[in-house]
Amino acid sequence: MIHKCIKAYYLLSSDILPATIPAVDMPRKPTSDHQGTLNIRAIPKDIIYRLKMAAAAEHRTVKGFILALIEERIQELEQKGILPKMKGK
Repeated sequence: MIHKCIKAYYLLSSDILPATIPAVDMPRKPTSDHQGTLNIRAIPKDIIYRLKMAAAAEHRTVKGFILALIEERIQELEQKGILPKMKGK
């Protein structure tokens, strides 16, 4: 974070040209631990409201509630033979 602030300072400073910004190696996250991101758009407001209420009723976050629903549904499909079972389960 501090490296980004230093770069921003160099860019905003009128005395220093951008070509003089020192190179900074930023650490990368290991790809094996990468978690995906899913964005869902155009969800009706009443569904969002009901989702939040359902998550609160189960003392979960919305993320935790959605992940539990997804996992349950995938397990159902695996048991029916519609989806292949995951290795290591």
